[in-house]
Amino acid sequence: MQLIPGALMFVCGVWGLQQQAELPGLPLLGFAVGLGLLLVLVLTRRAAATRPAGGGWFLFGSPSFLIKALCLLLAFLAGFSWAAIAAHSRMSDRLDSGWEGRDISLIGVVASLPQSHARGQRFVFDVEQVLTPGAHLPGRVLLSNYQVSKASASPQLMQAAQRWQLTVRLKQAHGNYNPHGFDYEAWLLQQNLRATGYVRHQPAPQLLESRVWQPAYLLQAAREQLRQSMQQVLAGRPYAGVLQALVIGDQGGIPAEQWQLFLHTGTNHLMSISGLHITMLSGLVFALCYAGWRRSPRLCLHLPALKAATLAGALAALAYTLIAGFSIPSQRTLYMLLVFAAALWLGRGLGLSAVLTLALLVVVLIDPWAVLAPGFWLSFGAVAVIGYALHGRLRSAHWLKQSLWSQWAVTLGLLPMLLLMFNQLSVVAPLANLFAIPLISLVVVPLALLGAFLQLDWPLLLAHALLDWGMQLLDLLASLPVSLWAQAAPPLWSVPLALVGMVCLLLPRGVPLRWLGLVLCLPLFLSAPPHPASGAMQVVMLDVGQGTAVLVRTAGHALLYDTGPRFSEEADAASRVILPYLRGAGVQHLDGLVVSHDDSDHSGGMQTLLESLPVGQFWSSLAVVPKGVRHQPCRAGQAWNWDGVRFEMLHPARSVEAATKDNDRSCVLRVSHAAGRLLLAGDIERRAEMQLLEQDVALLAADVLLVPHHGSGTSSTAAFIEAVNPAFALVSAGYRNRFGHPKPDIVARYVNAGRHVYRTDQHGAVLVDFDADGIRLSGWRQQRPRYWHASAVIAQ
Repeated sequence: MQLIPGALMFVCGVWGLQQQAELPGLPLLGFAVGLGLLLVLVLTRRAAATRPAGGGWFLFGSPSFLIKALCLLLAFLAGFSWAAIAAHSRMSDRLDSGWEGRDISLIGVVASLPQSHARGQRFVFDVEQVLTPGAHLPGRVLLSNYQVSKASASPQLMQAAQRWQLTVRLKQAHGNYNPHGFDYEAWLLQQNLRATGYVRHQPAPQLLESRVWQPAYLLQAAREQLRQSMQQVLAGRPYAGVLQALVIGDQGGIPAEQWQLFLHTGTNHLMSISGLHITMLSGLVFALCYAGWRRSPRLCLHLPALKAATLAGALAALAYTLIAGFSIPSQRTLYMLLVFAAALWLGRGLGLSAVLTLALLVVVLIDPWAVLAPGFWLSFGAVAVIGYALHGRLRSAHWLKQSLWSQWAVTLGLLPMLLLMFNQLSVVAPLANLFAIPLISLVVVPLALLGAFLQLDWPLLLAHALLDWGMQLLDLLASLPVSLWAQAAPPLWSVPLALVGMVCLLLPRGVPLRWLGLVLCLPLFLSAPPHPASGAMQVVMLDVGQGTAVLVRTAGHALLYDTGPRFSEEADAASRVILPYLRGAGVQHLDGLVVSHDDSDHSGGMQTLLESLPVGQFWSSLAVVPKGVRHQPCRAGQAWNWDGVRFEMLHPARSVEAATKDNDRSCVLRVSHAAGRLLLAGDIERRAEMQLLEQDVALLAADVLLVPHHGSGTSSTAAFIEAVNPAFALVSAGYRNRFGHPKPDIVARYVNAGRHVYRTDQHGAVLVDFDADGIRLSGWRQQRPRYWHASAVIAQ
């Protein structure tokens, strides 16, 4: 069909723009598109003048291969330009760096369902008026309302659709940036949140209006009322958070251990307002309306049953999407269903491929950043795989056999994308989804919606009881030893091969050479993960915010120095940053783990890491250590060799004074390679630095130094810097952290001494390679820049 190649090239153009490090200028885009149109028109007129009678047409009207290629190029440029115009518009709505961290008074409306957490709540705030003279703010910001301390009174809680006058402190959209990690800044851009910050309690927030009577805000207020009523009915029940997520799209009540269960069984897509739920609910309403409408001749005379059912199904999908908060993933499904509904209503015999392409085009036109979301590719990919797997069969199979085949096809067809995006997949997903999809989408969701909207207790309680039964089955499947397959990130070239292989494997039985699909899939699984070559060493200072996590890899060993901070009761640096990186890099176990001292920004991810990954040897200066691990206290003089690389513990001394601060108890580790030395100094302060200087000063010499205590003013004395004499200084610190790390005078001390300073808050993860060619450093923001990244990389 003529539409399909052009629409796909438009989508490719949108995707191409999202891979750019800088946005192209609008005049250049206009010139490129204008030139493309001119070429197509000129060539089309020439071809039309010489076209034989009855000749075929393609897109703009010429059978010429050249014109076809130009039309496709024009479609690509159109997509690229459309995404660029949208990006220019959104990026212009930003917070000026001069207003970061300053008190700003403003008036606005709570525009989202507030999410509660251990320290307060978080919500989207629409800025209506800025009261501080000279301040210019984005129209939409993400705010946190913190409890100042455990002893202080709880902050005044905000509710959806309320108008407030607030004093806030903001910062530009910024997030941790690591290989194989989640790009938080891309997510903020997609959500149109161009600044984040927190509410100041001095002066106190003022409630100006308890309800703003605008449809978007009233919808959020209604969702909040539904949440409150559900919490009252399901108080104390373990899966209340899941039902809350299924009805109103609020996933904040699902604990981390339940998410792990869903992940291991491949059912995590069911625990939100997924496209599957919307589609099945819409289909259920369609079937009920069609069955009832066609029984009334009077109704059918006014409106055919098929059109009535189509309208009812579309309205049901729209209502469910709205009450779910009109999130971007649910919007994608809604647009797809509306395209299907329009085709049915108009009686157009569009095939699945055409409808899917139209829906794809509508989604990227409305949201050019949708191509950045894994859910975009997985949702459209799942529909495409099912359509391909079931198309062209000689006869319809039994519904059970068809369901089994659909689950198997989706699992198989999406496997390359799942491994590329997440480096893992659930082996038991086909079996788990076989009963979980009908149970949740056709039984639990309708019951929960019925109970929530009609304010009836029994449907909610019945839905919870059925969900409890299903969770027990999921737990049984997750306990199987091979429930989850994890591997290193596959090489990019292996993914297209595997996709072609899946196309071959899903061909109907009897088609010759289907087995070639297995051959094409082998590189996806058998390609060896990248690791340091023999005689080389790789060091990665991960961007974990205000904390430390450094991975040292030799040819056959891996050691992690510190485990980053704990972000909340539900998340820490291990779960969000370290484990995804280790999995993507192909590190399946740690030969060594060093936790420098007992501060939460260094030991916050320790427990999660020990529970998730085998650890060979554990060194620390902790007073209390986890059970079940081979632990040794850090002591000066400890040393070992791995693959020609020497590891030496320089601090603390064997006799440590009881009054010594935790920071000065930090394990100081020196790693010596033929190309240079690395010194990991933890959080030592002046006293510990002086103790090290009183020992053998030659031991401190290093080419790369992890700057002590994140660049605090209590560390990095001039004498210590002179003794270490590093060529490169690494600072692990959070963006605009509350401690002000690294201190400007400390950074200046290193820069003035001629040292190159790399910072995680500006460079993202810092990658250091030691090999025969010497030492090479680069920041992840340098290696993989994108136009939305807020912090500019400092030239070294």
